[in-house]
Amino acid sequence: MSHDLDHVGRIQEQWALERPDIDTSAMAIIGRVHRLAEALHLELRPVFAAAGLTDGEFDVLAALRRDGAPFELTPSQLAQSTMITSGTVTKRVDRLAVADLVTRTRDDQDGRVRRVALTERGRVLVDELVGAHYTNEERLVATFSCLEREQLIGLLSKWTHDLGV
Repeated sequence: MSHDLDHVGRIQEQWALERPDIDTSAMAIIGRVHRLAEALHLELRPVFAAAGLTDGEFDVLAALRRDGAPFELTPSQLAQSTMITSGTVTKRVDRLAVADLVTRTRDDQDGRVRRVALTERGRVLVDELVGAHYTNEERLVATFSCLEREQLIGLLSKWTHDLGV
């Protein structure tokens, strides 16, 4: 077995010996993407943890911030913007409200509708974290040239579109 292969390459090499009739190129892609997703998650979380947040809580704050003034959305809009369930939104908003990073109010026109808004403290925090987050992401993709980034973005966009994610 070759020692200069990565983990997925070694698995492919084993399958090539045991089942040479199987094309393992899909495994090569999916296995590496899966391993990258896990590694990236571990690399991204510390930026949020340093501020006392989970990545999911940052996601809620970022959704509110990037929507623009007045930095306010309904829970269902938050669920769509973050692609999480309404139950998960409620749990995250509860924790963020306790930390005084968001407020919850009733809609002026329809009292059944709740609105979640960034507090000033929440806006300042998310603005600080976005800068640190993007610096961290830049570090993680620094290995790629501009052309490689464009190619990878195109390929990943095509794949996520085709899978509906």
